[in-house]
Amino acid sequence: MKPSLHVAVLLLALACPQTHAAELTRAQVEQMLAKADKQHPADLRRKDLTELDLSNLDFRNADLWGADLRRADLSKSNLQGLTLDLTVMTNIKLNAANLSNTSIFGVSLMHADLSNADMSGSRVVAIMDGANLSHANLSNVQWAADMKNQSMGLMRASLKGANLTGANLSNAQLGRAMLKHAKLNNANLRNADLYSADMDGANLTGANLTNANFSQAKLHDAIFTEAVTTGANFDGAKNLPDSVKPAPSK
Repeated sequence: MKPSLHVAVLLLALACPQTHAAELTRAQVEQMLAKADKQHPADLRRKDLTELDLSNLDFRNADLWGADLRRADLSKSNLQGLTLDLTVMTNIKLNAANLSNTSIFGVSLMHADLSNADMSGSRVVAIMDGANLSHANLSNVQWAADMKNQSMGLMRASLKGANLTGANLSNAQLGRAMLKHAKLNNANLRNADLYSADMDGANLTGANLTNANFSQAKLHDAIFTEAVTTGANFDGAKNLPDSVKPAPSK
Protein backbone atom coordinates (compact mmCIF):
# COMPACT_ATOMS: atom_id res chain seq x y z
CA MET A 1 0.00 0.00 0.00
CA LYS A 2 1.34 3.42 -0.91
CA PRO A 3 1.83 5.78 2.05
CA SER A 4 -0.48 8.74 2.48
CA LEU A 5 0.65 12.33 3.02
CA HIS A 6 0.10 11.91 6.77
CA VAL A 7 2.45 8.91 6.87
CA ALA A 8 5.07 10.65 4.71
CA VAL A 9 5.05 13.75 6.91
CA LEU A 10 5.25 11.64 10.09
CA LEU A 11 8.30 9.83 8.75
CA LEU A 12 9.89 13.18 7.90
CA ALA A 13 9.23 14.51 11.40
CA LEU A 14 10.77 11.42 12.99
CA ALA A 15 13.86 11.85 10.81
CA CYS A 16 14.36 15.44 11.98
CA PRO A 17 16.69 16.09 14.89
CA GLN A 18 14.85 16.26 18.21
CA THR A 19 17.24 18.75 19.80
CA HIS A 20 15.89 21.94 21.33
CA ALA A 21 18.76 24.31 20.55
CA ALA A 22 18.72 25.98 17.16
CA GLU A 23 21.89 25.90 15.06
CA LEU A 24 21.84 29.66 14.48
CA THR A 25 20.84 32.77 16.36
CA ARG A 26 18.52 35.44 15.02
CA ALA A 27 21.53 37.76 14.61
CA GLN A 28 23.34 35.16 12.49
CA VAL A 29 20.28 34.66 10.30
CA GLU A 30 19.97 38.44 9.85
CA GLN A 31 23.62 38.64 8.78
CA MET A 32 23.11 35.87 6.22
CA LEU A 33 20.02 37.56 4.82
CA ALA A 34 21.78 40.93 4.58
CA LYS A 35 24.50 39.42 2.37
CA ALA A 36 22.16 37.39 0.18
CA ASP A 37 20.70 38.06 -3.24
CA LYS A 38 18.76 36.01 -5.78
CA GLN A 39 21.93 34.54 -7.28
CA HIS A 40 23.45 33.81 -3.87
CA PRO A 41 20.61 33.03 -1.46
CA ALA A 42 21.15 32.60 2.25
CA ASP A 43 21.73 28.87 2.73
CA LEU A 44 19.29 27.78 5.44
CA ARG A 45 18.61 24.38 3.91
CA ARG A 46 17.97 21.73 6.57
CA LYS A 47 19.02 24.14 9.32
CA ASP A 48 17.58 23.64 12.78
CA LEU A 49 15.83 26.95 13.48
CA THR A 50 13.43 25.68 16.11
CA GLU A 51 11.90 28.21 18.49
CA LEU A 52 13.81 31.17 17.03
CA ASP A 53 12.24 34.63 16.85
CA LEU A 54 12.51 35.34 13.13
CA SER A 55 9.62 37.79 12.95
CA ASN A 56 9.58 40.75 10.55
CA LEU A 57 12.45 39.36 8.42
CA ASP A 58 12.64 39.26 4.62
CA PHE A 59 13.39 35.69 3.49
CA ARG A 60 12.84 36.22 -0.23
CA ASN A 61 16.57 35.72 -0.86
CA ALA A 62 16.83 32.63 1.34
CA ASP A 63 16.75 28.88 0.73
CA LEU A 64 14.67 27.28 3.50
CA TRP A 65 14.17 23.88 1.85
CA GLY A 66 13.91 21.21 4.53
CA ALA A 67 14.58 23.61 7.42
CA ASP A 68 13.23 22.77 10.87
CA LEU A 69 11.03 25.70 11.89
CA ARG A 70 8.98 24.09 14.63
CA ARG A 71 7.69 26.62 17.16
CA ALA A 72 9.63 29.41 15.42
CA ASP A 73 8.10 32.89 15.17
CA LEU A 74 7.99 34.18 11.60
CA SER A 75 5.05 36.51 12.10
CA LYS A 76 4.97 39.41 9.65
CA SER A 77 7.93 37.95 7.75
CA ASN A 78 8.13 37.96 3.95
CA LEU A 79 8.42 34.52 2.34
CA GLN A 80 6.78 35.47 -0.94
CA GLY A 81 7.39 33.05 -3.80
CA LEU A 82 9.64 30.67 -1.85
CA THR A 83 9.79 26.89 -2.16
CA LEU A 84 9.19 25.59 1.36
CA ASP A 85 8.86 21.93 0.45
CA LEU A 86 9.73 19.45 3.21
CA THR A 87 10.19 22.13 5.85
CA VAL A 88 8.93 21.24 9.33
CA MET A 89 6.57 23.90 10.61
CA THR A 90 4.43 22.35 13.35
CA ASN A 91 3.23 25.01 15.80
CA ILE A 92 4.98 27.75 13.82
CA LYS A 93 3.82 31.38 14.06
CA LEU A 94 3.19 32.89 10.62
CA ASN A 95 0.45 35.33 11.51
CA ALA A 96 0.31 38.27 9.09
CA ALA A 97 3.22 36.76 7.11
CA ASN A 98 3.48 37.05 3.32
CA LEU A 99 3.34 33.53 1.87
CA SER A 100 1.82 34.47 -1.47
CA ASN A 101 2.79 32.26 -4.42
CA THR A 102 4.78 29.87 -2.22
CA SER A 103 5.14 26.13 -2.80
CA ILE A 104 4.61 24.06 0.35
CA PHE A 105 4.68 20.30 -0.26
CA GLY A 106 4.96 17.40 2.18
CA VAL A 107 4.88 19.66 5.22
CA SER A 108 3.32 19.61 8.68
CA LEU A 109 1.65 22.91 9.53
CA MET A 110 -0.43 21.37 12.29
CA HIS A 111 -1.62 23.95 14.83
CA ALA A 112 0.26 26.70 12.98
CA ASP A 113 -0.81 30.31 13.44
CA LEU A 114 -1.53 31.63 9.95
CA SER A 115 -4.13 34.18 10.97
CA ASN A 116 -4.23 37.22 8.70
CA ALA A 117 -1.49 35.68 6.53
CA ASP A 118 -1.37 36.26 2.77
CA MET A 119 -1.24 32.84 1.08
CA SER A 120 -2.87 33.94 -2.15
CA GLY A 121 -1.79 31.95 -5.20
CA SER A 122 0.11 29.40 -3.12
CA ARG A 123 0.43 25.71 -4.02
CA VAL A 124 0.04 23.72 -0.81
CA VAL A 125 -0.14 19.98 -0.17
CA ALA A 126 0.31 19.85 3.58
CA ILE A 127 -1.23 18.82 6.86
CA MET A 128 -2.80 21.92 8.39
CA ASP A 129 -5.04 20.18 10.91
CA GLY A 130 -5.97 22.49 13.77
CA ALA A 131 -4.23 25.48 12.16
CA ASN A 132 -5.50 29.02 12.66
CA LEU A 133 -6.16 30.56 9.24
CA SER A 134 -8.74 33.05 10.41
CA HIS A 135 -9.02 36.12 8.16
CA ALA A 136 -6.20 34.82 5.97
CA ASN A 137 -6.05 35.68 2.26
CA LEU A 138 -6.38 32.32 0.51
CA SER A 139 -7.69 33.62 -2.78
CA ASN A 140 -6.65 31.72 -5.92
CA VAL A 141 -4.81 29.05 -3.93
CA GLN A 142 -3.98 25.77 -5.67
CA TRP A 143 -4.66 23.32 -2.85
CA ALA A 144 -6.48 20.66 -4.85
CA ALA A 145 -5.16 17.12 -5.06
CA ASP A 146 -3.22 16.56 -8.29
CA MET A 147 -4.71 13.29 -9.47
CA LYS A 148 -2.01 12.92 -12.15
CA ASN A 149 0.74 12.87 -9.52
CA GLN A 150 -0.24 10.51 -6.72
CA SER A 151 2.72 8.12 -6.56
CA MET A 152 2.60 8.16 -2.74
CA GLY A 153 -1.16 7.75 -2.43
CA LEU A 154 -3.70 10.56 -2.14
CA MET A 155 -1.70 13.72 -1.47
CA ARG A 156 -4.02 16.57 -0.55
CA ALA A 157 -4.40 19.56 1.71
CA SER A 158 -5.68 18.45 5.11
CA LEU A 159 -7.47 21.10 7.18
CA LYS A 160 -9.31 19.01 9.73
CA GLY A 161 -10.58 21.22 12.54
CA ALA A 162 -8.80 24.26 11.06
CA ASN A 163 -10.08 27.75 11.85
CA LEU A 164 -10.88 29.52 8.57
CA THR A 165 -13.29 32.03 10.07
CA GLY A 166 -13.55 35.11 7.87
CA ALA A 167 -10.90 33.81 5.45
CA ASN A 168 -10.93 34.88 1.79
CA LEU A 169 -11.12 31.67 -0.26
CA SER A 170 -12.46 33.22 -3.43
CA ASN A 171 -11.47 31.23 -6.54
CA ALA A 172 -9.68 28.70 -4.32
CA GLN A 173 -8.95 25.25 -5.79
CA LEU A 174 -9.72 22.77 -2.99
CA GLY A 175 -10.73 19.66 -4.88
CA ARG A 176 -10.62 16.57 -2.63
CA ALA A 177 -9.29 18.63 0.29
CA MET A 178 -9.92 17.36 3.81
CA LEU A 179 -12.03 19.94 5.68
CA LYS A 180 -13.74 17.83 8.33
CA HIS A 181 -15.05 20.00 11.17
CA ALA A 182 -13.32 23.07 9.73
CA LYS A 183 -14.64 26.43 10.86
CA LEU A 184 -15.61 28.46 7.79
CA ASN A 185 -17.91 30.92 9.48
CA ASN A 186 -18.32 34.10 7.40
CA ALA A 187 -15.65 32.91 4.97
CA ASN A 188 -15.68 34.05 1.34
CA LEU A 189 -15.86 30.95 -0.88
CA ARG A 190 -17.12 32.74 -3.97
CA ASN A 191 -16.23 30.69 -7.09
CA ALA A 192 -14.26 28.19 -4.98
CA ASP A 193 -13.92 24.63 -6.30
CA LEU A 194 -14.55 22.05 -3.55
CA TYR A 195 -15.17 19.08 -5.82
CA SER A 196 -15.26 15.86 -3.77
CA ALA A 197 -13.93 17.66 -0.68
CA ASP A 198 -14.57 16.00 2.68
CA MET A 199 -16.51 18.64 4.61
CA ASP A 200 -18.33 16.45 7.13
CA GLY A 201 -19.14 18.56 10.19
CA ALA A 202 -17.80 21.78 8.65
CA ASN A 203 -19.36 25.03 9.88
CA LEU A 204 -20.24 27.38 7.00
CA THR A 205 -22.48 29.71 8.98
CA GLY A 206 -22.79 33.04 7.16
CA ALA A 207 -20.32 32.02 4.45
CA ASN A 208 -20.51 33.41 0.91
CA LEU A 209 -20.83 30.33 -1.34
CA THR A 210 -21.83 32.18 -4.50
CA ASN A 211 -21.06 30.00 -7.56
CA ALA A 212 -18.97 27.60 -5.44
CA ASN A 213 -18.67 24.00 -6.63
CA PHE A 214 -19.59 21.36 -4.04
CA SER A 215 -20.26 18.55 -6.49
CA GLN A 216 -19.53 15.11 -4.97
CA ALA A 217 -18.51 16.76 -1.68
CA LYS A 218 -19.18 15.02 1.64
CA LEU A 219 -21.41 17.26 3.76
CA HIS A 220 -22.66 15.10 6.63
CA ASP A 221 -23.58 17.34 9.58
CA ALA A 222 -22.24 20.43 7.75
CA ILE A 223 -23.83 23.68 8.93
CA PHE A 224 -25.08 26.19 6.35
CA THR A 225 -27.00 28.62 8.57
CA GLU A 226 -27.45 31.96 6.77
CA ALA A 227 -24.93 30.96 4.09
CA VAL A 228 -25.33 32.59 0.65
CA THR A 229 -25.72 29.77 -1.89
CA THR A 230 -26.58 31.70 -5.05
CA GLY A 231 -25.42 29.69 -8.06
CA ALA A 232 -23.67 27.06 -5.92
CA ASN A 233 -23.36 23.57 -7.46
CA PHE A 234 -24.30 20.70 -5.13
CA ASP A 235 -24.68 18.01 -7.83
CA GLY A 236 -23.93 14.61 -6.32
CA ALA A 237 -23.07 16.09 -2.92
CA LYS A 238 -23.39 13.53 -0.15
CA ASN A 239 -25.65 14.19 2.87
CA LEU A 240 -26.58 17.70 1.79
CA PRO A 241 -28.74 19.08 4.63
CA ASP A 242 -32.43 19.41 3.75
CA SER A 243 -32.31 23.03 4.86
CA VAL A 244 -29.97 23.92 1.98
CA LYS A 245 -31.86 25.00 -1.10
CA PRO A 246 -29.35 26.32 -3.64
CA ALA A 247 -30.50 29.64 -5.02
CA PRO A 248 -30.54 29.90 -8.82
CA SER A 249 -27.80 31.76 -10.66
CA LYS A 250 -28.56 35.31 -11.61
